[in-house]
Amino acid sequence: MLASSSQSKHAVSTSSDTASVISNPYDALHKIKSGDRGSLTDAVEAALREAIVTLALEPGLMIDKLAVCDRMGVSRFPVSAALARLEHAGLVEVLPQRGTRVKPIALEDIRQHLFIRSALEVETVRGVAKLRDSAVLDALALNLDQQRSTIGNGQRLEFHELDLAFHEILLDAIKLPRVKEIVAVSRSALDRARQLLASPERVAHTFAEHERIFEAIRSGKAEAAGRAMHDHLDQVVAELRRSAAERPDLFAP
Repeated sequence: MLASSSQSKHAVSTSSDTASVISNPYDALHKIKSGDRGSLTDAVEAALREAIVTLALEPGLMIDKLAVCDRMGVSRFPVSAALARLEHAGLVEVLPQRGTRVKPIALEDIRQHLFIRSALEVETVRGVAKLRDSAVLDALALNLDQQRSTIGNGQRLEFHELDLAFHEILLDAIKLPRVKEIVAVSRSALDRARQLLASPERVAHTFAEHERIFEAIRSGKAEAAGRAMHDHLDQVVAELRRSAAERPDLFAP
């Protein structure tokens, strides 16, 4: 889902009568219980990662370590250690003499990860269409029924989980765990981008694309299934380019 303009303005009104918090990015963080350094660092990393992936900490935001420490009730050490891990994961970056910021989303990185997914998942659905395994078809049909229900109820997060499950059913069907592992790595790298595409319109389009993939598989049309999967993943790049035009502040140049 595209972040609202209020999310991009982290400020507090100076008027005592009308003062209201427009948005505090650190509200997404919560105090955690102290433990040993290792487990505390893990907890801080997990909380910061979730805040970054869900865009509570927006791309381009300079991270205030003291604010994180205060909000989470921890010292600087686990925060610095957690940020070092997140830098390695490509979610934050250190700017010399400026500090650490949430790394802007790079369309080129997105394109590369989607290229990997497309290459592997197109071949996956071709293979599944040739197998026409009844258990796999039943699992996909049930998943699509559940997707349809979440759309009607506006359950965005539930739809996201079912979206992931849809692709996992396909990957499990071909029984190539290494392929599934590679796809999972690329999919994780797309987490922030998926948040930008979680509008009701995009969810509806995603469901329709899933249905086309399923119909081609059920009909045993391997090439049609491959094209449908390719088109499905290709739409992500197209929509992200539109998002970049609307919110260039979230993207790397």
